[in-house]
Amino acid sequence: MITYFKYELLRTVRNRQNFIFTLLFPLVFYFLIAAPNKNDHNFSNVAGLWAPQYYMISLLGFGGLIAATSSGARIAAERQVGWNRQLRITPLSARTYLTAKVAISYLLVISSIALLYVLGIGMGVRLGAAEWVVMTLLVLLSLVPFAALGIAIGHLVRDDAIGPIMGGGTSILAFLGGAWFPLTGSSWFVQLCKLLPSFWVVQAGHVGLGGSKNPWGVQGWVVIAFWTVALSGFAVWAYRRDTKRA
Repeated sequence: MITYFKYELLRTVRNRQNFIFTLLFPLVFYFLIAAPNKNDHNFSNVAGLWAPQYYMISLLGFGGLIAATSSGARIAAERQVGWNRQLRITPLSARTYLTAKVAISYLLVISSIALLYVLGIGMGVRLGAAEWVVMTLLVLLSLVPFAALGIAIGHLVRDDAIGPIMGGGTSILAFLGGAWFPLTGSSWFVQLCKLLPSFWVVQAGHVGLGGSKNPWGVQGWVVIAFWTVALSGFAVWAYRRDTKRA
C-alpha cells in the first residue's frame, strides 16, 4: 500500500499540467471574481455578506470538486496506455488500488483548500479557529461521493473525452450547488439543488459565514450519506466492469 501510494503521488506531481490546473485554477478564479468586489459588503443584496468571504467559502466546493474528481483523468490516461492491465497481473489488490486513488484525490483536495485559505486570508477574510476547523471537516466529508464519482468516470470514459466531461460536469455541479450565487427561497429549482451533494458541499462552507455549526440539518446528512453509498457502489461496479473487459 505504502509503495503504491508513493508512486501514485510521484506520478500525480509529475503530471504538471493536471497538477497545476487542479490546484491553481480555483485560486485564479477566486482572485478574478473576489478582488473586483472587495468592497461589496452586501453581496447579492444580502446585508453584511462580504463578497470575498462568500466566494472563498463557495470556491471551497468548486476547488474541492475538481480535486476530488481528478482521479478520473489519471485513471482514463492509465487505461489508454494499458497501465491498469499491467497492475492487474501484480499482487496489488482492488482495495489497495481504490484506496490509493481516493487518498491521492484527498491530498489534492486538502492542498487546494489550504491554498485557497491562504489567498482568502490575504484578501482580508478572518474567521474564528472553530469555524475554520468545522468548515474544513464538513467540506472534506461532503466530498467523499465525488471522489467515488471520479473513479467511476475514469473507468468508463476514454482519455480523449475525460477533459470535457470532468470540466463541464464539475462546473454544472458547482453552479447547482450555489458556488456562484446564494440559492435561497423554496422554488422547485432550489428544492432540486438540495437533492444534490454539491449543494451541501457549499452549505458546509457556510459555517464560515457565521451561521450554524451544523449547516446541514437532517436533510444534508441524508443526502450526503445516500450519494456516498450510491456513488461508491457505482465506482466498484465501473471498476469490475472495466476489469472484465480487460
